[in-house]
Amino acid sequence: MTTKECGNHGGGGGGGGTACRICGAIIGFIIIVLMTIFLVWIILQPKNPEFILQDTTVYAFNLSQPNLLTSKFQITIASRNRNSNIGIYYDHLHAYASYRNQQITLASDLPPTYQRHKENSVWSPLLYGNQVPIAPFNAVALGDEQNSGVFTLTICVDGQVRWKVGTLTIGNYHLHVRCQAFITRLIKPPEFMSAKTPLSTR
Repeated sequence: MTTKECGNHGGGGGGGGTACRICGAIIGFIIIVLMTIFLVWIILQPKNPEFILQDTTVYAFNLSQPNLLTSKFQITIASRNRNSNIGIYYDHLHAYASYRNQQITLASDLPPTYQRHKENSVWSPLLYGNQVPIAPFNAVALGDEQNSGVFTLTICVDGQVRWKVGTLTIGNYHLHVRCQAFITRLIKPPEFMSAKTPLSTR
């Protein structure tokens, strides 16, 4: 007659079941929280903030050989929270100018800001670059545009945003803003140019 041994008799086998129940409860709780956040998100229908380039004043814009650009800009850019029930935290913002997808100034840090419902925020950073090398084909295009009397720059704002719904703060999303500035060349002084219109958002 053969005797078969059976292990884990008595109370020793209950630990595994308890651990499974705890894990199941934790997973269920996480799922409920995520579903709640998702439903709140759908109901509130959050909108991206709107950005407007209000003014661009150019104090220096000189292209020298070999393809070195020195520039200095004062910009005023505004953002509006279009949401009625959601606040926006702007974190780690910085602005810079680019020409044909090539950055031509150093990045200037913007102060972190919390924006309440339907609230506006305004920043006026100084952007500058000293003898920044630019691509030869961009130098040719820039020269042609300057001769025509109008050239186009892109004012860029990058950073991180978080959404606030009641007491809940959600996520950490990348902010990627591009506003076109159409610069008109003035006859005097030759190093001073300004642009106020037209403007673009996002």
